[in-house]
Amino acid sequence: MLDNQPTTIREKLAQLMFVRIGSNLPPVVTADEDVARVEELLSELPLGGLILFNGRRKETSATLAQLQSKSEFPLLVGADIERGVGQQVLGHAVFPHAMAFDASGPEAVPLAREFAQVTAQMARANGIHIAFAPVADVNSEPKNPIIATRAFGNTPDRAAELVAASIESAQAAGLLTTAKHFPGHGDTKDDSHSDLPLVEKSREELEACELVPFRAAIEQQVALIMTAHVQYSQLDSSGNPATLSSNILTEILRNELNYKGVIVSDSLLMEGVKQQTDNEGDLAIAAINAGVDLLLDVADPVATLASLEKAVSAGQLQADRVEEAFDRVWNLKRMVFEGNTPRSSNPEEGEEAAIQLAERAARGAVTVVNNTEGMLPLSKEKSLLAVLLKPFTTSLDDQEQPLASALRSRFDAVNYFELGPESDEALTAKILKQAESAEQVLVAMIVKPAAWHRFGLSEEHATLTKALLMNPNCVLVSLGTREAFDPFPEAKVQICTFSDVPVSQRALVEALV
Repeated sequence: MLDNQPTTIREKLAQLMFVRIGSNLPPVVTADEDVARVEELLSELPLGGLILFNGRRKETSATLAQLQSKSEFPLLVGADIERGVGQQVLGHAVFPHAMAFDASGPEAVPLAREFAQVTAQMARANGIHIAFAPVADVNSEPKNPIIATRAFGNTPDRAAELVAASIESAQAAGLLTTAKHFPGHGDTKDDSHSDLPLVEKSREELEACELVPFRAAIEQQVALIMTAHVQYSQLDSSGNPATLSSNILTEILRNELNYKGVIVSDSLLMEGVKQQTDNEGDLAIAAINAGVDLLLDVADPVATLASLEKAVSAGQLQADRVEEAFDRVWNLKRMVFEGNTPRSSNPEEGEEAAIQLAERAARGAVTVVNNTEGMLPLSKEKSLLAVLLKPFTTSLDDQEQPLASALRSRFDAVNYFELGPESDEALTAKILKQAESAEQVLVAMIVKPAAWHRFGLSEEHATLTKALLMNPNCVLVSLGTREAFDPFPEAKVQICTFSDVPVSQRALVEALV
């Protein structure tokens, strides 16, 4: 498939760009609805690859095959599948967040290996070659709004252990992996999707914590390492985020850590890097000059390619730097399209095994943090008032969370309510009235990291939670971070699932009874 190789500088520059197909952001579009736009782009320039969003189980493999047939050179397809292929291809199994694996104790490493292998098999069957995962950040800042449960652990050694296991297993099964976000996004208090976070740790402190999982990833010959749109004042005094820092990417990652693979930017749509230049073309030039080989999520590839060509002609971007980046990206294509890893072409194969594995991981993660008065298990015969608190909603949300049906299947009398970010005084009043006579109360908080969305409870939700905890038979649940309990020390029963995905919600109900 690689007999035809790019020869011109224009073709080689185009190979350094990935554009998105499909979107979970407004205006939401499925991958198969986005084919015409991508085909038009492919007729204008030979893109290196695609980043897949919002695919569908029955259509995605055919959609990607169609685009491969239209491309002059084979396309690499990557996806954010930290939680399995179902995270981006609706209808496939969705796994709990990474921290759920850590919570499973001795089973963590074998579970992570199985998860990585299953994900690899299902990804390749769908036409996906690269997982933009695993997160190699250490969750060292409890108030981090964007890493949190996406990290495998709160300590560098635990994160490194699980990162290494997942990389080794996935790549052995034919899926290229990406350790992210170098040199570490776990100690930030801001989300780089909307802000430019700052880490002021010394090099010594970063060596002892943040860099440990990345060193483990490099030892496993991870195919890609993704940059962080984060400032590190002690590594680069210029104020540039890592994505635009030659000191961080070239001097440290390449020369000191001896990394040989592809350096890929985080999404160029994120404000943490967009605000650094006047336009996407200048951003692309600065990133490649800093050491980035692959530009991810380019919004306007035609204009950006023109800027890159002009920069080469003007000497702002050296041709040998372009050749170096192209050679690394093309080597990924050799690994994918000339490899001998056996794989299924049927996206349905292995789906049932994936579901069972996801359920096992979710059950193993459920942690009873506090049960001071021995209230668990709850009584199936007694009435239950259940309140789910959602700090944000998206267009992909189900009309009702899976928690509702799971509770109704196990309890005789359930009054279930969901509260989103918009305050509803009448509904709140109704809930508080029912709480006065409820025999059992369940408050489930979704506190999880999500791009461009609120992290943590609103003031209104926190006030309601405090009021509901006055019921002596109230159970407080975090469908996310363990730190969500900190404002509610009075809660007699605290249960953490480390994730809000459907299998985690169902595993919670099993633990309650």
